[in-house]
Amino acid sequence: QVQLVESGGGLVQAGGSLRLSCVASGRILSINAMRWYRQAPGKQRELLGMVTGGGTTNYVDSVKGRFTISRDNAKNTVYLQMNSLKPEDTADYYCNADVRESLISLHYSNYWGQGTQVTVSS
Repeated sequence: QVQLVESGGGLVQAGGSLRLSCVASGRILSINAMRWYRQAPGKQRELLGMVTGGGTTNYVDSVKGRFTISRDNAKNTVYLQMNSLKPEDTADYYCNADVRESLISLHYSNYWGQGTQVTVSS
């Protein structure tokens, strides 16, 4: 089994910054794509962006230029650097990853973290 654990959430004023981390642990052979999502109260979970195994990143327009996703493959960790935060960025933030666990199979299983809360005050 694989666990993803996010950290780094908290309360920040508008215009401030936060850096979220997500560490994957357990039976990991390799990790392909790693993604960040968020879910605001009363809203659906939305994809913010992703980083491929090779380090290529993609973002949704709403966070492009403000959020940066990076990864440290040696630490099985993905980061979300959030700058110029706005009250509408208030949400629970989740990481998601495609993990290969077996030498025998090429299958990648998808895992979610438990989320970390970010609150941006105006």
